[in-house]
Amino acid sequence: MRLTAALRLGVWVLLVGPAMATPAVDAARLHQEAMAQVVPVRGHQSRVSLEDSIVKLAQEGAIDAGKLDALYARRGGVPEALKSILTTSSRASMLLTEASAPLYVNMLWALGLANRMTVNNTSPLNGPSRFRFASTGGWTLGREPGGSYFNRFPIIPLTPQQEALVARVAQHSFRPCCDNSTFFQDCNHGSALLGLLALGASQGLNEEELFREALAFNSFWFPHQYAHIALYFKSVKGVAWEDVDPRTVMSAKFSSASGWQKNVAQELQARGLLPQQGGSDCSV
Repeated sequence: MRLTAALRLGVWVLLVGPAMATPAVDAARLHQEAMAQVVPVRGHQSRVSLEDSIVKLAQEGAIDAGKLDALYARRGGVPEALKSILTTSSRASMLLTEASAPLYVNMLWALGLANRMTVNNTSPLNGPSRFRFASTGGWTLGREPGGSYFNRFPIIPLTPQQEALVARVAQHSFRPCCDNSTFFQDCNHGSALLGLLALGASQGLNEEELFREALAFNSFWFPHQYAHIALYFKSVKGVAWEDVDPRTVMSAKFSSASGWQKNVAQELQARGLLPQQGGSDCSV
């Protein structure tokens, strides 16, 4: 994505004419403040733990230890705190940080993809095309092609009420890389968030708590987009980030790709408050 011409002009004036620099400087400062709120350096202390879900996935072959090690060897290795993630059950709640977020998206991706839920029988992925989505075809860390793992293993025990809760939150939460809800897990972020919601529901989280967790994880996976959403609510609506309803933020109006572009980016651009944009790769 590109900076707007107006903002480029503002930055040029910053370099050659200090008297005209205030708008660009203010936009950058406001963006930094929003980013610090959305993805705090201390991280997000989730209320959800992995328990034995990832261990089960490894035992079933949905996650291959050798492939995971090879992938992260090129990235400096698996973070120290998560090295036993495939072999040891953990009741410790997840600490989401800039360093751990990429690994959690991969582990939760496999979980959301492979965990069996009755409601997945009505998923758009459930059909002959299921091997062709980014969430299925893109999952290369298992022993078999990713599509073969869709809705396959009873990893997370859910009551009918809990499964209905997962489906309800998933159908009303979106992500900035596409226009599909979490229930339509056509990419890694959709699968990962669905896995997170299933874990959270199984551990007793209610609807509001699940939306808060979904927003926190989405924010670390799409930091620039959610920093801009925070900036929008503060600058346009006069609402602090901590006071925004997570259901509102996770809706299609703000968290889908087209909704974000129309309702956040365009508004911030018109006000000269969109200093930078960024995305997130939907691959391992």
